[in-house]
Amino acid sequence: MSVGRDAVENASAFLAKSGRFTLFTLRLLRVTPAALARPGLVIDQLFNTGALSLVIIMLSGLFVGMVLGLQGYDLLQRFGSTESLGVAAGLALLKELGPVVTALLFAGRAGTALTSEIGLMGATDQLSAMEMMAVDPVRRVCAPRFIGGFIAMPLLAAIFGMIGIFGAQLVGVTLMGVDSGQFWSQMRGAVAVKDVTEGILKSIVFGFACSAIAVYEGYHAVPTAEGVGRATTRTVVTSSVSVLVIDYMLTAVLL
Repeated sequence: MSVGRDAVENASAFLAKSGRFTLFTLRLLRVTPAALARPGLVIDQLFNTGALSLVIIMLSGLFVGMVLGLQGYDLLQRFGSTESLGVAAGLALLKELGPVVTALLFAGRAGTALTSEIGLMGATDQLSAMEMMAVDPVRRVCAPRFIGGFIAMPLLAAIFGMIGIFGAQLVGVTLMGVDSGQFWSQMRGAVAVKDVTEGILKSIVFGFACSAIAVYEGYHAVPTAEGVGRATTRTVVTSSVSVLVIDYMLTAVLL
């Protein structure tokens, strides 16, 4: 009986939190046009979430592409088709690895920064002070951060994909001896606009989900140091799981 009761309570808590998140997201979307009227705030958050994440995105993209080049060459060599390495690297990075790995890195770097920043503003009563001055903290604080993350995510995914392809080419052509002309020509022939569009669509959806989760957890964090820390942890866990689940759903629909 206690197990069933616990399951019901957990399910009720999950549904209640899902409802709160949905209402908060709708409120966030409603104030987004007003936040766009102050582009300076959005540009600042675009710098914080995008530009400050460039180093880890580029470094990770390079080594993911290099590992993909090594593993892809080893696999294709067994079938005598190493000239298809460019196709394998291009499709894997543009359709799957680029958007997914970028979203996971985004959640760990930019998402936690957004959550902790908003959570600390709540812990120091800055959000309450805004409400007392008739300033909506969702419009003034949350919306610009959400928009900045939403815009930055597809750009970071594109950079990750380009750097990853360069890493795969560096290993495949320079180290393993794959013909450079075959590497690029087969990639251009096999990678269609539909494949690039799929990666762009995934990165946009991931950017929306990760940014919304980050600002929600920060805005609703318990106003203590421990509460902010737990909210930051929830941001990483929830964003990572959401990205993987959404990736499967989008892949199933698009295929």
